[in-house]
Amino acid sequence: MTPFDRFLTKLAPLALALGALTSFPLAHAQGDAAATDNTVPSLKGKRIGITAAGTDHYWDLKAYQGAIDEVKRLGGTPVALDAGRNDNRQISQIQTLIAQKPDAIIEQLGTASVLEPWLQKIRQAGIPLFTIDTASPSSINDTTSDNFFIGEQLALKLVNDIHGEGNILVFNGFYGVPVCAIRYDQLKAVLKYYPKVHIIEPELRDVIPNTVQSAYAQVSQLLTKYPKGQISAVWAAWDVPQVGATQAVDAARRDEIKTYAVDGSPDVVALVKDPKSSAAAVVAQQPSLIGKTAVDNVARYLAGDRSLPPYTYVPSILVTKDNAGTIQQTLGQVTAK
Repeated sequence: MTPFDRFLTKLAPLALALGALTSFPLAHAQGDAAATDNTVPSLKGKRIGITAAGTDHYWDLKAYQGAIDEVKRLGGTPVALDAGRNDNRQISQIQTLIAQKPDAIIEQLGTASVLEPWLQKIRQAGIPLFTIDTASPSSINDTTSDNFFIGEQLALKLVNDIHGEGNILVFNGFYGVPVCAIRYDQLKAVLKYYPKVHIIEPELRDVIPNTVQSAYAQVSQLLTKYPKGQISAVWAAWDVPQVGATQAVDAARRDEIKTYAVDGSPDVVALVKDPKSSAAAVVAQQPSLIGKTAVDNVARYLAGDRSLPPYTYVPSILVTKDNAGTIQQTLGQVTAK
């Protein structure tokens, strides 16, 4: 039994307990969400502002749409605004929402240092603020995945796959986004105990837009610089760079290199499933359920519930070559046969 296997054995009881505590087990997430419908208060007559940094990524779009759909299902009116990955536009949209004085505002992702002064203004205006994947002292509740566990879990998978030794390429372009920073910090924390694993400097920079093309170009260049045997893995905090990195590794026929990331977009889960692909693992989140859960928390708060914790964690799952086919069905990415 490998160290990673022992880790998973010890983790199993905790994972089961987590599922029980949150009432959001991974399997059949949509059905379980529906089963809790009767416990969520109505939003009839309520207007809920929703501001998203962008929706060009699968995770972002699913979380955004999940929130919109749940507001409507609960009888409320969503006032939904997509900033298109433009910080200034999101600030302007937040200003617009404040002026409209909705019953609550949900903010999704974005650069924390840029957003925080405006999140404070939401609270100063007397509007309840909830967030999705944005850790903020101004937020009543942030609905997210447990990114500390995600970062640790992915890092442990990586170092065990490469047998605790080798050079890795790391994308680190969005450290200002809290969830990305947490995942990166957890990678570094794990690597502290694997001294034979080294991050090649300088780290790679993931960008928006043209993320896949940029990742492909950067990794291709380094594959030329570092011949076979000198790179063991590629890590990214989200999975769009993983697509470009995987394409570059596969095109170069560097089958000794594996790629790793977070989010679980359908195209990436399909890459992990493919036995010929260098994509070794991705931690899949449940963005639609995250968006829905954020709205449910808003509904409970507006109905007078003041017992909400500062964070609500929706479970994620490590997708590997061994379980990708099953997880595709669990996440609703393919129809069960």
